[in-house]
Amino acid sequence: MLAVLSPGQGSQKPGFLAPWLELPGTEARLRWWSALAGVDLVHLGTEAGADEIRDTARTQPLLVAAALLAAEHLPMYDVSVVAGHSVGEVGAAALGGVLSPEAAITFAGVRGREMAAACALEPTSMAALLGGEPEEVVAAIEQYGLYPANRNGAGQIVAAGAIDKLEKLAAERPAGARVRTLQVAGAFHTPFMAPAERALAAVAAGITPADPSKIVLSNLDGSAVNHGRELLQRLVRQVTAPVRWDLCMRTLADLGVTAVIELAPAGTLTGLIKRELAATGVPEMVSLNTPADLAAARDLIARHGVAPDHEPTPQFRVVVSASAGTFEPAAGLAEGDDIASGQVIGHVATRQGPVEVAAHDAGVLTEWLAHHDDPVAPGQPLARIGGHL
Repeated sequence: MLAVLSPGQGSQKPGFLAPWLELPGTEARLRWWSALAGVDLVHLGTEAGADEIRDTARTQPLLVAAALLAAEHLPMYDVSVVAGHSVGEVGAAALGGVLSPEAAITFAGVRGREMAAACALEPTSMAALLGGEPEEVVAAIEQYGLYPANRNGAGQIVAAGAIDKLEKLAAERPAGARVRTLQVAGAFHTPFMAPAERALAAVAAGITPADPSKIVLSNLDGSAVNHGRELLQRLVRQVTAPVRWDLCMRTLADLGVTAVIELAPAGTLTGLIKRELAATGVPEMVSLNTPADLAAARDLIARHGVAPDHEPTPQFRVVVSASAGTFEPAAGLAEGDDIASGQVIGHVATRQGPVEVAAHDAGVLTEWLAHHDDPVAPGQPLARIGGHL
């Protein structure tokens, strides 16, 4: 089984699209997409410097365009799984058949502009914490009134919020963790992006998505989403919700993915997978940065890809907590049991009283991700539900 991944903001490099423009039709396509995105993608991908392509309003449509351009030269019909990191999830939605390329580019253009505008409202930023115990790191982030905006796995958690609070966190960092300030415009994937979420919701209301033709993983909880409208809603919510790339990598392992292609500008996601899955088995990987890498990518697909058929494909959904508190599984419910849609599988004990946790879809309880009296946070995965698409 093979997965194709689309990278997110921070992976861009000056001139990284220049080799692709040598391919017939590429420049014309980029000029058409530039009109949709409201930025000059040809200039940004070939001539612009690092500071110019660091601008959120420019970077986001540029990265989505790059992923779509690279994927055009692959036999994507043999690819089983697609996923993207942050804005890369917009590209993944297009590769999975949910959005047209034009809708994805337009959506990314609005996303970039509105997130840049939201960043200008308050002085916020982000910082990566490398190492340390993950739960201790998250607790320290929340202790300073910050948000764990990205849980990238491989010992990397990104904190986001007010600049003065980030400075305090850096001065009193958790044991075993190093802090690296990120050169970003603001606190992405936090409530500070609420104005951008509202603007995106208005645009998304005019998009007609299709149901996925592949397994498309969601940054929200690592689950495979099989309804186009739900995935579009998740793309809107994603700008204020944490990116759980750690859970996406876990699902890749659960699905038995044996090979991975990261689309241009590649390297970040394959690096995370290499470190995260080192103990359990790293899939064969290709970083598709230039057309010179296409031969290796096509060979990987030929050896690991599976042409689509009419057999059911596995679906994994994660039930998450809506509140902070301690988790109590439902009595008598065990892994392997059948779960009905809407069935209560447990509750979270909070100061305001118990909050029921229900499965949104029917399936099989394949794994508890939290256990009796475990402390849980809002959005934390509690159980994994398996079924068929």
